[in-house]
Amino acid sequence: MNMTESVSPFSVPGQFYKGNLHTHCTASDGLLEAAEVARRYRERGYDFIALSDHFMECYGYPVTDSRDLRSDDFTTLIAAELHTGKLLNDEMWHVLAVGLPLDFQSKGTEEGIEALSRRAFDAGAYLGIVHPQWYGLQPEDARLLPFAHAVEIYNHGSQVENDRGDGWALCDILLNEGRHLHGFATDDAHHITHDAFGGWIHVKSESLDPEHLLQSLKAGRYYSSQGPVIHDIAVQDDEVIVDCSAVSAIMIAGRGSRADKVFGDGLTRATMPLRRFRDGYFRITIVDEDGRRAWSNPIWLS
Repeated sequence: MNMTESVSPFSVPGQFYKGNLHTHCTASDGLLEAAEVARRYRERGYDFIALSDHFMECYGYPVTDSRDLRSDDFTTLIAAELHTGKLLNDEMWHVLAVGLPLDFQSKGTEEGIEALSRRAFDAGAYLGIVHPQWYGLQPEDARLLPFAHAVEIYNHGSQVENDRGDGWALCDILLNEGRHLHGFATDDAHHITHDAFGGWIHVKSESLDPEHLLQSLKAGRYYSSQGPVIHDIAVQDDEVIVDCSAVSAIMIAGRGSRADKVFGDGLTRATMPLRRFRDGYFRITIVDEDGRRAWSNPIWLS
């Protein structure tokens, strides 16, 4: 008898919480005060946000204290967007650090991105390489941070403002090299108008406690979405079974050009072969009739 086993995060206990890991307030270059940012996200059904203000001298190196915005049904994660040094194309680095201690401090502009990011990692933060397409971050840049947890695979602000919101191209290159990375979608909202409520994650966690959420992030127990819902991803022998909200396409992708798909109207389930993915990873994308997507994290089989 064949055994069907759900994969993480669908196989672990807990419930899914909706959140945005990347957004800004008046502590740096955001338009709105922290309390108003939180109010708008909570009003739209989010369970948590991370205020990731720019960790730069011109803003006083903020690590925004959002603890007073927490309640029984909404919470915040302490975060910052780290900046120092230059990419290969001479752009300033951007690295998202979620789960920072409030007393995290700068050591000045002489500290490179590797050292600054490593200090954040050692302090317990979840590290994301953000909006790579937006500013031309290359694989050679990303290889400087082998301890990063994830790549920002969709940045809504970058997408709507200049059509540079994708991050899967970079993430797949690193996955093909054997890096076990996650991929997360965000808003990177500054105005909470056109740049908000377009990309988020659903995190499977024991509770809404910030530490539990952070543990789940580091373990990759989440999926990303612009609207569609992934109910389950399960492996049965040499097949993967995807259950989801009604969509028009369910896709699987892996190393190199390895991919497959099922097209239809109102699809809520698809079964696809895994033979070509057994020596590496696969990830699932679903697309609804309006072109909105949801993405699983990479699932490693080898």
